[in-house]
Amino acid sequence: MLEFSPNQLLKCDLYKNLASAQRTAQSLHMRMMKFYLLSCLLLVFPLALCDDRNVYIVYLGEHSGDKTHQEIEETHHSYLFSVKSTEEESRASLLYSYKNSINGFAALLTADEAAVLSKMDDVVSAFRSHPHQYSVDTTRSWNFLGLHEGLGDGRKLGMGRRSGILHKAKYGKDVIVGLLDLGIWPESHSFHDEGLGPVPEKWKGICEAGDSFDSSHCNRKIIGARYYLKGYEASFGALNRSNDFRSPRDHDGHGSHTSSTVGGRSVKNVAAPGGFAHGTASGGAPLVRLAMYKVCWPVGNGTLAEGNTCDQSDMLAAIDDAIGDGVDVISISIGPRETIPFRDDGIAIGALHATKRNIVVSCSAGNQGPTPSTVRNSSPWIITVGASGTDREFSAPVELGNNITIKGQTLTTHKLKNHLYSLVYAGDVVEPHVPKNSTAGQCLPGSLSPKKMKGKIVLCFRGEGTRIGKGKEVKRAGGAGMVLGNSALLNNLVLDAHVLPATAVTADDATRIFNYIKSSKKPTAKLSPAGTAISSNPAPVMAEFSSRGPNSNYPNILKPDITAPGVNILAAWSEASTESNFGTKPLKYNFESGTSMACPHVAAIAALIKAVHPTWSSAAVRSAIITTATKKTNLGTPITTESGEVANAFSYGAGHLRPVHAYDPGLVYDASYTDYLRLLCDNGDGQVDPNFKCPKVPISSSDLNYPSLSISNITSSVTVTRTVTNVGGSGKTLYYSIVENPEGFVVKIHPRILYFSQVGEKKRFTITVKNEGKSKTGEYSFGSYSWLDGIHVARSPIVVSPA
Repeated sequence: MLEFSPNQLLKCDLYKNLASAQRTAQSLHMRMMKFYLLSCLLLVFPLALCDDRNVYIVYLGEHSGDKTHQEIEETHHSYLFSVKSTEEESRASLLYSYKNSINGFAALLTADEAAVLSKMDDVVSAFRSHPHQYSVDTTRSWNFLGLHEGLGDGRKLGMGRRSGILHKAKYGKDVIVGLLDLGIWPESHSFHDEGLGPVPEKWKGICEAGDSFDSSHCNRKIIGARYYLKGYEASFGALNRSNDFRSPRDHDGHGSHTSSTVGGRSVKNVAAPGGFAHGTASGGAPLVRLAMYKVCWPVGNGTLAEGNTCDQSDMLAAIDDAIGDGVDVISISIGPRETIPFRDDGIAIGALHATKRNIVVSCSAGNQGPTPSTVRNSSPWIITVGASGTDREFSAPVELGNNITIKGQTLTTHKLKNHLYSLVYAGDVVEPHVPKNSTAGQCLPGSLSPKKMKGKIVLCFRGEGTRIGKGKEVKRAGGAGMVLGNSALLNNLVLDAHVLPATAVTADDATRIFNYIKSSKKPTAKLSPAGTAISSNPAPVMAEFSSRGPNSNYPNILKPDITAPGVNILAAWSEASTESNFGTKPLKYNFESGTSMACPHVAAIAALIKAVHPTWSSAAVRSAIITTATKKTNLGTPITTESGEVANAFSYGAGHLRPVHAYDPGLVYDASYTDYLRLLCDNGDGQVDPNFKCPKVPISSSDLNYPSLSISNITSSVTVTRTVTNVGGSGKTLYYSIVENPEGFVVKIHPRILYFSQVGEKKRFTITVKNEGKSKTGEYSFGSYSWLDGIHVARSPIVVSPA
């Protein structure tokens, strides 16, 4: 519950009294009241806490006519003046006027004022920008994807064919990628501009100055940088500048990490402390130009390590500016904490307007997995990216006294002597005051007894408390080392540089070690030194944290679309950050995991495709990425979850990203801005564009020309239509279809063969899905259909359920 100090309540009273006085003041008193109001606005106190005012976004859809920016802002003022008492009050309440592509504004409003505005004819929606609703979803990966070094290791994933995408795309030269994130560390070697030509002429952005950041920090690589916090400060008060820079500069590391993953320059001899992952670091599209739009900040007076928040009004302003600035791709590693409908979702609204300008928008799917229906950023005009692993491990096995070796991983640089140590379970060596419950074995602060465990290796379980904190507790109590076991609910291996020799193991392996301890009179173990291991098979494996489908907002649109590397990714970091996997020491490069890390991988490939095919629509780019994905590992086996089960389309969408195929998909499923408006009509959100009227019969989401097929609640049979465009060979081409039927259903394609005589030619076909009555209601089945011409394979996943 939010509580105020007496001093804060006094300030709120002052705001209320001044607002009341302003509405009644006349003639001689008016200037004095304006002075007091202005002084009050400068107080370091969040306005949104007073008078029940909060930040609201009033969304008006698409701009109509050719109004100037000044005329647009005056129109927005007129809306506010209709619910405010004076013109001064209406102008003081305005935070942002969205003027480039998005039509709308953000302002401080009461719930009653927002309700009045929402009922006006031209208003699509008026929704509150909740201050805690959004946050970020937090080198070797590109070789694993087969993008760098020719065939590289990607041959095992079927990625070696047509490996010249980097060359054909000129490494993304002059494509502009904008990122919404936590800022950028411009001094990183990943962002040098040596050898780059002039900034593209189409660029209209700026380099906004602020704390420790001025125009000199932009170059021909970082060509733009802005920051947005009007919405943030309206909710939390003035930024605590000891916890973050009031500028585009990155204090956290997350924004620098995602930026260098997209387009970092090639930097040799990069490694994490201890020499882990030594090699050449490079972004997926190393010659793209980058623009940072900083929209995320610490929560209240806390540090970024304690949490971050990204205000919708700030994000919408950033997307609107990015569209006006001239970006080609937008990468957003940010997501809401819960599912939000389109009319209340700033990212979805902004991305729709970006799509109209053929800007590709890549977004993280969220880190709420493996729970079903947790996927975020699920609008069909967004590429929604899940996270999976690579073929690199940081191996540190546990050798038990019974000659069994357990696989483990770590980033710690500390080592034990090469002999066996006594091995104990944390729950057996706790202090007398510690309750003998499920938390006893979790090595919480102050729980372990030095008398019982000095010089021993301790098995601790994840659960409550931090992973690093558990190692600190073992060290405090005199332990020699630690084995950190996953619980069944936390089965993703997150690697840390612990303060003592330690390794992390899976839940199943932790149980094996626990059983060995309990069954042995004198259990012993030793920890092997950590090292980097390449080509560990099979790979990839789905990250446990990656959010899953089905899609709550659009049940008949499959999400996520794709999966990409998002586990233990090494990339550039902020040297101002005091929090990393390696403690508080400033780092130039750091490991991070999350769908935040997967998202920029796909944004980079979208940039390369845009470089090769500059006229393709954003839907065509998304289609190329989806239809060339793979469901197989580097051993040719099905991709699995971290618990070992075979993964499905709700985990990975179409499958794992394959860059060297994506630029030459053969066929694409195109869709337009108008198609998305028709889809919104079906959801009751169709009045986005004043120049568009909803048809009497709106399009069903299953009939959207999407490169995957999802149909729920089928009673007998359903038929949908798709259209493909030939982007492959220039001569006469024949494609034939094959189907992998979902269990309990029969899928038929008509016609089964498509003939093309030229590039750009379109062909329609129907897909009929028949329920054979063998599946339970609500139980999903998975399959696919593909088009083949002997060179290309355009595969589309199928997800269906019976009524």
